[in-house]
Amino acid sequence: MSTPTAEPTTEPAPPADSTPSVYRLPFPPGFTERGSCPFDPPPLLRDHHDEGEVRQIALTDGGTGWLVTGYEESRKLLTDPRLSSDRLRNPLVVKLPEELRAQLMADEAVAGNFIALDPPDHTRYRRLLTREFTLRRVRGLEPRILEIVTERIDAMLAGGNSADLVKDFALAVPSLVICELLGVAYEERGEFQARTEELLNLDIPFEKQLAALDELRKFILGQVRRKRATPTDDMLSGLIHSDTEPALTDEEVVGMANLLLVGGHETTANMLSLGTFALLEHPEQLGALRARPELMDGAVEELLRYLSIVHHGLLRTTTEDVEVGGRTIPAESLVIISVSEANRDPRHYDAPAALDVSRPRRTHLAFGHGIHQCIGQQLARSEMTIAFPELLRRLPGLRLAVPAHEVPLREKMAVYGLHSLPVTWDAPGT
Repeated sequence: MSTPTAEPTTEPAPPADSTPSVYRLPFPPGFTERGSCPFDPPPLLRDHHDEGEVRQIALTDGGTGWLVTGYEESRKLLTDPRLSSDRLRNPLVVKLPEELRAQLMADEAVAGNFIALDPPDHTRYRRLLTREFTLRRVRGLEPRILEIVTERIDAMLAGGNSADLVKDFALAVPSLVICELLGVAYEERGEFQARTEELLNLDIPFEKQLAALDELRKFILGQVRRKRATPTDDMLSGLIHSDTEPALTDEEVVGMANLLLVGGHETTANMLSLGTFALLEHPEQLGALRARPELMDGAVEELLRYLSIVHHGLLRTTTEDVEVGGRTIPAESLVIISVSEANRDPRHYDAPAALDVSRPRRTHLAFGHGIHQCIGQQLARSEMTIAFPELLRRLPGLRLAVPAHEVPLREKMAVYGLHSLPVTWDAPGT
């Protein structure tokens, strides 16, 4: 459930007398574009292993960055305090025109946005949420998660024997769960889902992304003000009325809730749909899960490793020179940690390009590592370990309703996955 932060996209600076309107992702062309297999990392990443697990790459804005694809190298850097998550230090932000940079540096944009902060600010915000996502607390939520999954499958069955698994199930389940946790009415989901779609779209003007973020903040601020006046039994009210010193401001609560709301439905939703797609395209693995349901916990970990929906990587900035993988990364450098490649590192995994639901469990980086490791990972795991078995049990003969190559991929989004997944299953009596 970790929320990737869509960083500003840039292209070569326009003439001084013009106003830039579009900022393209500065990664090389093809950096996030999939090849013939929608589940494999982009070919651009896969085809350069001979250059090493840490290598310098040219960006399309004329600058350079450092790409890290090795598992051990990635883990090392994600725990190195010399790598900053502060987006205001990010070279991509530094290069922005002053007006846009000022919007990202405004107090309301920074407050509570703990995944884009370093300690001690990051520590303060994260500590307030840790108790909400303990394994024990999540276990207590599992009966309600099962109810939500059951309700959504009931609704699909009531509609016949076909559905769009993204809209009708994968997006609905985690959205309902996070809405109930935060205390946001599920009926208002259209508001935040539409804004989130724009916020994570890497192929639209950066100004439009900022406008979507501003609208999302306004939506959450309305929720915060209502709960400040009339608290209810939910996480948002708990943050507002906590006894922390100093007390959280409305802007801080909005920033924290924004991360939870976006991360709580976007990431898990795409894992559910992309994971189902992967299983349908690997019928031997799907058959193994049907025959041995006890494999499900390990299968979820394998899907997390195999799919790695944070496909553009985790961005950091070095605060001083850092040596890793036999290379020296200079201070103030952009570092791109490729989760998808690290999770396919042949030095760490046997046959890493294969999906194997019976693979012995090994650690992976799907939820990150270090102090920024996804705070909602246990909730995401629970949602998946409940949802996948119920789908397979209650939708006999589940299969694609269109050829696999027609399934639309989210290549231009900060969170990889599917825009839709048309499926069908055996009707009763067939």
